[in-house]
Amino acid sequence: MSKIKAEYIWMDGAVPTQKLRSKTKVMNGPVNSIDDLPLWGFDGSSTNQAAGDDSDCMLKPVYKVPDPIRGGDDILVMCEVMNADGSVHKTNTRANLRNVAEKFASEESWFGIEQEYTLFEGRNPLGWPEGGYPAPQGPFYCGVGADEVFGREIVEEHMQLCLDAGLEVSGINAEVMPGQWEYQIGPLGPLDVADQMWISRWLLYRISEEYGVSATLHPKPVKGDWNGAGAHTNFSTKSMREPGGIDVINAACEKLSKKHTEHISVYGVDNEQRLTGLHETCSINEFRYGVSDRGASIRIPMQTSNDGYGYLEDRRPSANMDPYKVCAILIETTCS
Repeated sequence: MSKIKAEYIWMDGAVPTQKLRSKTKVMNGPVNSIDDLPLWGFDGSSTNQAAGDDSDCMLKPVYKVPDPIRGGDDILVMCEVMNADGSVHKTNTRANLRNVAEKFASEESWFGIEQEYTLFEGRNPLGWPEGGYPAPQGPFYCGVGADEVFGREIVEEHMQLCLDAGLEVSGINAEVMPGQWEYQIGPLGPLDVADQMWISRWLLYRISEEYGVSATLHPKPVKGDWNGAGAHTNFSTKSMREPGGIDVINAACEKLSKKHTEHISVYGVDNEQRLTGLHETCSINEFRYGVSDRGASIRIPMQTSNDGYGYLEDRRPSANMDPYKVCAILIETTCS
């Protein structure tokens, strides 16, 4: 029996936005099932998840994929954080989504998340002149050429790592602001899309180390006349995807209009800096939905409107949102 490395990944207790942590467990392998992975303790007092005089927390493996960086039989393991007595830790947001997904399993919810992020080299976005600004926005979205895109080698390697890990990456593109990129995960069910999003973020941070840059999910990394960074969340239920589903989608939008404040509260910190009514956003203080409207809170794609069924796009979540929270509240609001 050979030794393998299992990278245990979890969300810490950082406030106001949780961060990723990980540590490596060397164990006998290969690991064929998530049930073969043991609970593993850690010092919660060093991750803002416990006091020093009662610091033991537990990592419960819930999702595993091949480790595309180390290769071989090594694995990446997404974990839930538990208290030492086995109860759910207060920072464990996955547990609530697990309950919500089970309660509304008959709805067969699908999600596709568009993760935007910005690469930084020191204090500046990658490719920006020191102490200055690049050309105004316009040529950078889906651009080609060394004068219009920056960091493509990082982005390409990240995409390949995600694919090698078996993640459902559906595409990448350069974004409106130079140094800003996007990749998409899905369509998948709620737990799968959220687990894969967190693992893809871990891979993004990890590969950025190799290039000496940092990736930020801040919703407005550069002030001024520049696009922010979001995590547009595409959502549908079985009834939305069936003929006549447009009526279900419109009804869901009406339900979402009545819970706008509750959604904004879990859609990411500093989102008010991004949702200004400019740069393809709706003001954080407003709610509206419409067909093919990228200035709306909820966009109904033109194809969905034409077909009479499909999905909706919630454009409010910020890049630093917690997908466990976003998926849970979307299901609860629209399916209740």
